[in-house]
Amino acid sequence: MPASPQPAASYDKRLVAWLSLAQLITWGSVFYTFSLLLAPVEQALRLTRAESSLAFSLALLAEGICAYPVGRWIDRGHERAVMTGGSLLVASCLALHSVVQTAQAFYAVWTLLGAALAATLYTPVFAVVTRRFAQDYRRAIITLTFLGGLASTVFIPLSAWLISALGWRDALRVLAAIHLVVCAPLHAVQLRGARPGGLGSPHTAPAPPTRSPAMLLRSAPFLLIGVFSVGMMGVTAALPPHMISLLRERGLSEGWVIAVPASIGAIQVVGRLVLYFFEHRFDVHLANRLIPWLVPLGICALLAVPGSTAAALVFVLLYGLGNGLMTIVRGTAIAQYVDRDHVASLNGALGLPQALSRALAPLLLGLLWSRDTGYRWGLAVLLAASVVSALALRAAQRRSLL
Repeated sequence: MPASPQPAASYDKRLVAWLSLAQLITWGSVFYTFSLLLAPVEQALRLTRAESSLAFSLALLAEGICAYPVGRWIDRGHERAVMTGGSLLVASCLALHSVVQTAQAFYAVWTLLGAALAATLYTPVFAVVTRRFAQDYRRAIITLTFLGGLASTVFIPLSAWLISALGWRDALRVLAAIHLVVCAPLHAVQLRGARPGGLGSPHTAPAPPTRSPAMLLRSAPFLLIGVFSVGMMGVTAALPPHMISLLRERGLSEGWVIAVPASIGAIQVVGRLVLYFFEHRFDVHLANRLIPWLVPLGICALLAVPGSTAAALVFVLLYGLGNGLMTIVRGTAIAQYVDRDHVASLNGALGLPQALSRALAPLLLGLLWSRDTGYRWGLAVLLAASVVSALALRAAQRRSLL
């Protein structure tokens, strides 16, 4: 007589907290520190702003290329090796960054950092908690994004202080040491006991075989979620680099021009916190349908009432909440509407198109700007893209495989 399935692993707050700390450090020390390194690196290596910015684009491209193989390894039960190795690679790259003397070396380091980020940021850790906590993965992802959202708050001032006090090369060595002594051991210790294949922990009975990744990649729900993820990634990546110019163009005073974008990060964190405490009181699928509409509604406010401070405040509230909560929707959509056993591979398959969308969208918004019409046509394109994305997620829900 076959053994009866054992209950799924219970939610481990301690594990999620440790993984959240690693997310805060990785996002802060790499993703948000890059902008602080631009000026001193440009001076040291004699680069233009366009040449130095290329390094970040290479990192995004490498992250997208590596996302699918990283996802496949995690789905096969190698999450501990993937995330520990990723943290060690981040530490090595930051240390190498501290000694670069040429533009070529600078580009090589950031390309490798992109590969390391594919193994350490949200996509792999979301897959880890989805595999381990089949019933509570959404709560884990909300916690991870809440603390990850504080990365800029913690590391922009910290990295700025390190660069000012030690110089950029020694500052990078300190950041490398943090990854070596905190993130790598944390992943090595906390991610022990992953079971190859399927969901759960060593104490969870194996799940029955499901559809193959190749079949799922061609399914309508996956393709529709791909449209949603890639489209919204482009919209939310296009606005930040143009935000100051856009708000000035809409006629806001300089004080509001600075205050509006500065408040977006805080609103994102507040939105995630509210979702964490109150999500159990409403239908998750209804929330998934409604959250994506916050972004197009925010863009509508800017388009409808140019020059209005009230419209700008409505925009920052809706866009900030939408952008912050969208990370959770994107992180859980595959597991909720396509498949949980292959969630890392499927999310990884979206890595490259998302990276291309994130890299090209700001350029497209700049190309659509003109002296006569300003950002009007660019905002119209972003509005259309966000509406199509929201509709695609709704269609994916209707055709869900689960």
